[in-house]
Amino acid sequence: MTGTTTAHSAARTVGGIAVGAIGLGAMPLSVEGRPDEEQAVATIHAALDAGVRLIDTADSYHWHAGELGHNERLIARALAAYGSGADDVLVASKGGRGRPGDGSWTVDGHPHHLRRAAEASASRLGVETIGLYQLHKPDPAVPFADSVGALRDLAEAGTIRMVGLSNVDREQIRTAREILGPRLVSVQNRFSPAHPATRDTLDLCTELGLAFLPWSPLGGISLSAVDDPGATAPTPHTPFHALARAHGVSPQQVCLAWHLAQSPVVIPIPGARRPASIRDSAAAAGLALSAAELAGLRLDREDGLELRD
Repeated sequence: MTGTTTAHSAARTVGGIAVGAIGLGAMPLSVEGRPDEEQAVATIHAALDAGVRLIDTADSYHWHAGELGHNERLIARALAAYGSGADDVLVASKGGRGRPGDGSWTVDGHPHHLRRAAEASASRLGVETIGLYQLHKPDPAVPFADSVGALRDLAEAGTIRMVGLSNVDREQIRTAREILGPRLVSVQNRFSPAHPATRDTLDLCTELGLAFLPWSPLGGISLSAVDDPGATAPTPHTPFHALARAHGVSPQQVCLAWHLAQSPVVIPIPGARRPASIRDSAAAAGLALSAAELAGLRLDREDGLELRD
């Protein structure tokens, strides 16, 4: 290899809390095509064994109608079964979206809904205070400042400790920063080699010192739980795949190492349905890529998202 080698410290933080370099996006464990509970719990435990200390969830991560909070309850059971070794895990939940059970998504950013949703999430997670609570998506029918103000009120009431945003632009991040001050600690936007359009928000997070949690981080490398069932799998002939063969690792590892090299505030949250997948993803923290290798990692087309079966 030529050029400077980039290795990744495991000590990445969210609001000052060390969480490691790679998180777990738990959505695939509860939505369409989810594994049985035994495998789902084993996947969460494998993540913890591999050093993952950030688990991302939401009240809307479920499959069928009447399953609100399925993913949160699953995570609570898995952490309880793991024992004291899970005491330092940061569980990040979200509110403001819904799933009627027909595959569609709804948005509700009204303050009264967010307050009730956060209280219900805390109950399902079995905690008095949610470590990180995120607005899942701005509601075009509700002033953004009103939704963010509700999260500020929840923090002041002790229902949540830290606040995050998801699916937001630079202006919304700055507005939330004015309302929340240091309580705002993270932004979760879609970002990947195949979807670089939100890099401007990553750059702002780097400037402000906010954790940036890219969802669907393996875009262009793997398919995702949010893909259309008929979506075409990404090509296995990208530079990411070629570099993976050279290093003797998976292309997903190379992609996650690419993410970690973008900024010290980036903490990817790849999804997984199997223990082997999250163990492989977590290993990306130790993958060193040279500056020349990183410069050669490009995708020429936008396809795929992020699920690892």
